[in-house]
Amino acid sequence: MDNKYFVIGKIVNTQGIKGDMRVVPTTDDIHRFELLEFVYIDKNGIINKYEVDNIRYHKQFVLLKIKGIDDMTAAEKFKNSEVKITEDMALPLEENEYYIGDLYSMNVITDEEEYLGTIEDIIFTGANDVYVVRNNENEILIPAIKQCILNVDIENKKMTVKLLEGLR
Repeated sequence: MDNKYFVIGKIVNTQGIKGDMRVVPTTDDIHRFELLEFVYIDKNGIINKYEVDNIRYHKQFVLLKIKGIDDMTAAEKFKNSEVKITEDMALPLEENEYYIGDLYSMNVITDEEEYLGTIEDIIFTGANDVYVVRNNENEILIPAIKQCILNVDIENKKMTVKLLEGLR
């Protein structure tokens, strides 16, 4: 059975000389790293499972220490790799929350049944996410706010939106 993986961070560098790795988190709750006994690291499309030795924080980074990676040279080999977890390791979602990966390639229609395109990218602004919706002719930026996003149907890969004035 193929596992569905979620990216929770990207290893961007090492930290110190004892094998710690700097991870830029891509998850809403960075403290979720503390709950992990192991992670999957995707290096050039090859995914391996690693046991977590320690988690610390420094500025905007999560410092990840993997068992058996005990020096900077060994840790450097993981640079530019993605830190992943399987779907069953993900934190439960609240109402009206979705996994980012489920939104990509989702069809977007208006409340009047007009097809706008598919979600090709998501911009993380801090205040709210912005969905980049593209079709053959144009691109529309739709803020991920309650006034715009009326319904998200993950199972059928369909999002219904209300376009506020000025979004076209």
